[in-house]
Amino acid sequence: MLLAIDSSAVTASVALTDGDRVIKSEFINTGLTHSETLLPMIKRVIGDTPFEKLGAIAVTNGPGSFTGVRIGVATVKGLAFTKSVPCIPVSTLEAIAYNFLGDDDAVICAVMDARRMQFYNALFELKDGEIKRITPDRAISIEDLRKELENFEKVVIAGDGARLCAENINLENCRLAPEEKIYQNAVSVAKAAENKNKIPPEELMPLYLRLSQAERELKLKKGV
Repeated sequence: MLLAIDSSAVTASVALTDGDRVIKSEFINTGLTHSETLLPMIKRVIGDTPFEKLGAIAVTNGPGSFTGVRIGVATVKGLAFTKSVPCIPVSTLEAIAYNFLGDDDAVICAVMDARRMQFYNALFELKDGEIKRITPDRAISIEDLRKELENFEKVVIAGDGARLCAENINLENCRLAPEEKIYQNAVSVAKAAENKNKIPPEELMPLYLRLSQAERELKLKKGV
């Protein structure tokens, strides 16, 4: 069994899976209150299942909200250390792409709002029921992303930055994902984690694509 967790953006979700079977899952979209909501969600989802029965705990370790990513990773590290369970880090953007397994072939453009018309982004090819990564996770401007997307026949835009991106990309080959598939969720985290290596809890770390706003402002003050 696998416990999957996401708290990398405004949404949060937890899922307990056994192979392709979802035993129980919860999803909320109430803003960045994950420090208060995440542990109670985990307790409700795992219920009476002993942690010793888990094969691993999967968690989105970025990109996303600095606070949300830190809360998710710290929570999982604490649980995994205590219960001696290995971890599986999953890219938030890759988890978004796995929402579309079973859909028609397309390029999945996963985007998270990085402010000032920049996005955390990665592109994935959905073909014959499989997800293949096209680009690494990166921070990219809307202008540079537009130049890439115009080369594809069919693009689906998803993620918490999807509406902003779709409204400004101005390309006929791009469409906004349906509401139920826009946000990453723990069930998709579990799907993305299936073929990934397990690591010990001490090796689980957040992955940020750029410095936080506070760190950037401090560098500016120091003239670095």
